[in-house]
Amino acid sequence: MSKKADKGEGNKGKDKKKGKGAGDGSGVPSVAAHPRASYQVRRAKGWGGLIGFGAAAYLSYKAGVPMSDLGVRALVAGIVGYMLAWACAVTVWRQLVLAELRAAIERGKTPNPDLIPARAAGNNNPTTSNAGASPEGAPAS
Repeated sequence: MSKKADKGEGNKGKDKKKGKGAGDGSGVPSVAAHPRASYQVRRAKGWGGLIGFGAAAYLSYKAGVPMSDLGVRALVAGIVGYMLAWACAVTVWRQLVLAELRAAIERGKTPNPDLIPARAAGNNNPTTSNAGASPEGAPAS
């Protein structure tokens, strides 16, 4: 038997891809699975690479660097700008994704009247909007 046939027989039932991604269903929040985050990270990487490339090319040209060195410097700066923008964008979006999850959890909960006294039912707190009204609906004096 060939080696290819041996490998094919041993992988029955293991056709699932291993690795992280948007469709792995692990339930863990990720920047890659967030639609706005992945779009914004891609945009930031593109702009970071272009700005790094353009800035290095311009500064090298103004300094009188030969064209071959100018191109190499611009490419290296573009790669550095790409990586720096990627790191910054992912760092920011990690915090934003977690904040969105916290906000979604908080929206699902009912407010605790013990923690927020102004929201308690029947509370005659003078800081509420009906502070000037009398309790029984009688006109205020």
